[in-house]
Amino acid sequence: MGMEFETRQQAGLTQQQKLSPRMIQSMEILQMPVQALQERVDHELEANIALEVDEHLAGAEGPTEGEIEDEELVVGESDASGDGADDFERLATMEKSYGEAFDNEYSSSSWSASRMAGERDRKMDAMANLSARSESLVDQVLHQWSFAEVPDDIAVAGRVLIEHLNDDGLLDLPLEEISARQAEDEPVSVAKLEQAKAVLQGIVEPPGIAALTIKECLLQQVDAWKRREGEDVEAWGRVGALIEDHLDDLVQNRLPAIARRTDLDIDGIKHAMRLMHRLSLSPGREVVDEHVPPVLPDVIVEYDQGQDCYVAALCDGVVPPLRVSPRYQEMASDKGVDADTRAFLSRSVGNARWLIESINQRRNALLRVVEVVLDRQRGWFDQGARGLKPLPMTEVADLLGVHVATVSRAVSEKWMQTPRGIVPLRRFFSGGTETSSGEDMSWEAVKALLQDIVAEEDPAKPLGDEALAAALRERGVAIARRTVVKYRQQLGIPPARLRRTYG
Repeated sequence: MGMEFETRQQAGLTQQQKLSPRMIQSMEILQMPVQALQERVDHELEANIALEVDEHLAGAEGPTEGEIEDEELVVGESDASGDGADDFERLATMEKSYGEAFDNEYSSSSWSASRMAGERDRKMDAMANLSARSESLVDQVLHQWSFAEVPDDIAVAGRVLIEHLNDDGLLDLPLEEISARQAEDEPVSVAKLEQAKAVLQGIVEPPGIAALTIKECLLQQVDAWKRREGEDVEAWGRVGALIEDHLDDLVQNRLPAIARRTDLDIDGIKHAMRLMHRLSLSPGREVVDEHVPPVLPDVIVEYDQGQDCYVAALCDGVVPPLRVSPRYQEMASDKGVDADTRAFLSRSVGNARWLIESINQRRNALLRVVEVVLDRQRGWFDQGARGLKPLPMTEVADLLGVHVATVSRAVSEKWMQTPRGIVPLRRFFSGGTETSSGEDMSWEAVKALLQDIVAEEDPAKPLGDEALAAALRERGVAIARRTVVKYRQQLGIPPARLRRTYG
């Protein structure tokens, strides 16, 4: 039986909501931390002829700590008269984040008043004073290997090994697999790799580089300590013997088992373990400075003693005050200017206005969310983590009359400088539980309570997970044992058998 195909036309009505590039831009700017916003503004100042810095408002510095209390919470003329709810309406239907939509290749500081006055650019001075980024581990080891006096075939084998080092400085693959991965036109035998490895481990600093296992890495470091002048060779010999024969028991904190199998008592084992603290499981990371980007707070919160309240101000002094260029705005409507130029200028003026409005919306949105945090999380500011209350984003969204996705974007990757240090804004938003006394407690506060219980336990008889759950129940917090395990792991607290101390 054959198959028949039939073509039909049907008419129907569907409703779709598509987001314009400008709408996407507004949502992106809302989500940006202050550092990314600064880069975006620098880019736009370079790219948009109609966007310029308002020289009358631009200052060389952002607000200092002494000026924070004079800063108005609501920033931007277009939003000062209302409650700010309109700022969110364009964003309320946004459910998913968009990918990167800006290029950070520009880093202009032309807006600062100091540059306008002909002074030196402090940003460029700071960059000039930064130390150069350190060489990668592979580059450093290759440099050391270049001084090795070995035959050419061993030199090649050594470079192959170095290219297979991971960030810890260890070899992830066995020598047989490294050899098998070499191209047929550049074969390297396992025997050559073994010879190169022996030479490499003898000359490269720090010790432990190019080991195949953690045990081998630690034993190499023990040998290096033995050779150091003034070190107790006999004590380091005991350390080496423990690592060689009892590493698993050491990791599992089974010290009595080690004592039964060796001629060492508990105190001798503990002394050896103190020496082990000088050893590194990741010797490669000892010689590479990992780049940690600085954290710039988006909001500064200070305590007003006179009013007995906490006040917030935006820390966006790095973002210059912007305006639409009056000259190009006038040219965009001048009939004497040719049509193509007017069209170009009209687009530029429109983009500049939209950017300025988006930045104002970001400011109002962020401060409105922060005001809710200051009101609902007063306990955290007064008491620390144990005073944190449950605060779901849906509740904040309902209070502000916006979509929860908007609140999520407003706090995303934002940091708050507080009297208790710099903390991520997202920390204040979480669920929680109710204590036996009827008090609401956030999950972060429960974790803080768990940490306190562990800190107060008897180190010789640490509490197991069931006992920790019971201790929490005594304090009015009833959670399951599996939840205790999850929180303990999140806090980096080892199980009871590893927390136990002997002697």
